Amino acid sequence: MIGKLSSTQIEELLQGEMIGRIGCHYNGTTYIVPVSYAYDGTYVYVHTYEGMKIEFMRHNPAVCFQVDHMQDMANWQSVVLSGTFIELKGKEAQKARDYLFRHVWPLLTSSTIHPHEHGVSGKPDDSNRIKPVMYRIKIDKKSGRFEKQ
Repeated sequence: MIGKLSSTQIEELLQGEMIGRIGCHYNGTTYIVPVSYAYDGTYVYVHTYEGMKIEFMRHNPAVCFQVDHMQDMANWQSVVLSGTFIELKGKEAQKARDYLFRHVWPLLTSSTIHPHEHGVSGKPDDSNRIKPVMYRIKIDKKSGRFEKQ
Protein backbone atom coordinates (compact mmCIF):
# COMPACT_ATOMS: atom_id res chain seq x y z
CA MET A 1 0.00 0.00 0.00
CA ILE A 2 1.26 3.47 -0.91
CA GLY A 3 -0.13 6.48 0.90
CA LYS A 4 0.39 9.94 2.38
CA LEU A 5 2.08 10.48 5.73
CA SER A 6 0.06 12.35 8.35
CA SER A 7 1.48 15.57 9.80
CA THR A 8 2.40 13.63 12.96
CA GLN A 9 4.26 11.01 10.91
CA ILE A 10 6.08 13.76 9.00
CA GLU A 11 7.20 15.38 12.26
CA GLU A 12 8.35 12.03 13.69
CA LEU A 13 10.40 11.25 10.58
CA LEU A 14 12.05 14.69 10.56
CA GLN A 15 12.88 14.41 14.29
CA GLY A 16 14.11 10.82 14.02
CA GLU A 17 16.61 11.09 11.18
CA MET A 18 19.88 13.04 10.86
CA ILE A 19 20.76 12.76 7.16
CA GLY A 20 18.77 14.56 4.49
CA ARG A 21 19.35 15.85 0.98
CA ILE A 22 19.21 19.50 0.06
CA GLY A 23 18.38 20.54 -3.47
CA CYS A 24 19.22 23.98 -4.82
CA HIS A 25 19.17 25.55 -8.25
CA TYR A 26 21.09 28.44 -9.79
CA ASN A 27 22.07 29.58 -13.27
CA GLY A 28 20.51 26.57 -15.02
CA THR A 29 22.12 23.95 -12.76
CA THR A 30 20.40 21.87 -10.08
CA TYR A 31 22.56 20.52 -7.25
CA ILE A 32 21.52 17.90 -4.68
CA VAL A 33 23.77 16.83 -1.83
CA PRO A 34 23.38 14.89 1.44
CA VAL A 35 23.80 16.82 4.69
CA SER A 36 23.54 16.08 8.38
CA TYR A 37 20.82 18.16 10.00
CA ALA A 38 18.74 18.82 13.09
CA TYR A 39 15.05 19.71 13.10
CA ASP A 40 13.51 21.66 15.96
CA GLY A 41 9.88 21.56 14.86
CA THR A 42 10.18 24.87 13.00
CA TYR A 43 13.49 24.93 11.13
CA VAL A 44 16.01 22.53 9.64
CA TYR A 45 19.56 23.45 10.77
CA VAL A 46 22.67 22.59 8.78
CA HIS A 47 26.39 23.23 9.26
CA THR A 48 28.57 23.20 6.16
CA TYR A 49 31.51 24.92 4.50
CA GLU A 50 31.84 27.38 1.64
CA GLY A 51 31.23 25.65 -1.67
CA MET A 52 28.82 25.16 -4.53
CA LYS A 53 25.63 24.67 -2.52
CA ILE A 54 26.25 27.82 -0.46
CA GLU A 55 27.01 29.79 -3.61
CA PHE A 56 23.80 28.51 -5.22
CA MET A 57 21.64 29.21 -2.15
CA ARG A 58 23.03 32.72 -1.69
CA HIS A 59 21.92 33.48 -5.26
CA ASN A 60 18.64 31.57 -5.08
CA PRO A 61 17.43 30.89 -1.52
CA ALA A 62 14.51 28.67 -2.63
CA VAL A 63 15.45 25.10 -1.65
CA CYS A 64 14.02 21.63 -1.43
CA PHE A 65 14.92 19.25 1.41
CA GLN A 66 14.25 15.50 1.45
CA VAL A 67 14.53 12.91 4.23
CA ASP A 68 13.71 9.23 4.06
CA HIS A 69 13.64 6.14 6.22
CA MET A 70 13.93 2.80 4.45
CA GLN A 71 13.44 -0.62 5.94
CA ASP A 72 13.47 -2.19 2.47
CA MET A 73 12.18 -1.42 -1.03
CA ALA A 74 8.58 -2.16 -0.02
CA ASN A 75 8.62 -0.45 3.38
CA TRP A 76 9.74 3.17 3.43
CA GLN A 77 8.77 6.72 4.36
CA SER A 78 9.85 9.92 2.63
CA VAL A 79 9.32 13.60 3.45
CA VAL A 80 9.90 16.50 1.07
CA LEU A 81 10.08 20.11 2.30
CA SER A 82 10.20 23.29 0.30
CA GLY A 83 11.60 26.34 1.99
CA THR A 84 13.99 29.23 2.13
CA PHE A 85 17.73 29.22 2.89
CA ILE A 86 18.65 31.64 5.69
CA GLU A 87 22.35 32.08 6.45
CA LEU A 88 23.04 32.59 10.14
CA LYS A 89 25.75 34.77 11.67
CA GLY A 90 27.13 35.58 15.11
CA LYS A 91 25.19 34.49 18.19
CA GLU A 92 22.32 33.17 16.09
CA ALA A 93 24.74 30.88 14.22
CA GLN A 94 26.37 29.71 17.46
CA LYS A 95 23.02 28.90 19.04
CA ALA A 96 21.98 26.92 15.95
CA ARG A 97 25.37 25.15 15.80
CA ASP A 98 25.03 24.14 19.47
CA TYR A 99 21.56 22.75 18.81
CA LEU A 100 22.74 20.81 15.76
CA PHE A 101 25.79 19.38 17.51
CA ARG A 102 23.73 18.30 20.56
CA HIS A 103 21.45 16.46 18.15
CA VAL A 104 24.14 14.85 15.97
CA TRP A 105 27.18 14.47 18.30
CA PRO A 106 25.95 11.34 20.15
CA LEU A 107 25.73 9.55 16.80
CA LEU A 108 29.25 10.36 15.61
CA THR A 109 31.82 7.60 15.89
CA SER A 110 34.59 8.62 13.50
CA SER A 111 38.03 8.85 15.08
CA THR A 112 38.62 12.07 13.12
CA ILE A 113 36.25 13.88 15.46
CA HIS A 114 38.36 12.90 18.48
CA PRO A 115 41.78 14.44 17.71
CA HIS A 116 43.04 13.93 21.29
CA GLU A 117 43.03 10.18 20.62
CA HIS A 118 45.64 10.73 17.90
CA GLY A 119 48.14 12.78 19.86
CA VAL A 120 46.80 16.09 18.60
CA SER A 121 46.65 18.80 21.21
CA GLY A 122 46.57 22.55 21.37
CA LYS A 123 44.67 24.94 19.19
CA PRO A 124 44.65 24.08 15.48
CA ASP A 125 45.86 26.64 12.96
CA ASP A 126 42.82 27.47 10.89
CA SER A 127 44.14 30.60 9.20
CA ASN A 128 43.72 29.10 5.75
CA ARG A 129 40.92 26.68 6.54
CA ILE A 130 37.67 26.87 4.56
CA LYS A 131 35.31 28.71 6.88
CA PRO A 132 32.14 27.09 8.21
CA VAL A 133 28.67 28.31 7.34
CA MET A 134 25.62 27.75 9.53
CA TYR A 135 22.18 28.04 8.00
CA ARG A 136 18.60 27.08 8.54
CA ILE A 137 15.72 26.34 6.23
CA LYS A 138 12.48 28.18 6.86
CA ILE A 139 9.90 25.58 5.90
CA ASP A 140 7.10 26.71 3.62
CA LYS A 141 5.57 23.35 2.74
CA LYS A 142 5.83 19.72 3.90
CA SER A 143 4.61 16.54 2.28
CA GLY A 144 5.25 12.88 2.92
CA ARG A 145 4.59 9.53 1.34
CA PHE A 146 5.05 5.92 2.41
CA GLU A 147 4.88 2.37 1.20
CA LYS A 148 4.09 -0.47 3.58
CA GLN A 149 3.65 -4.15 2.84
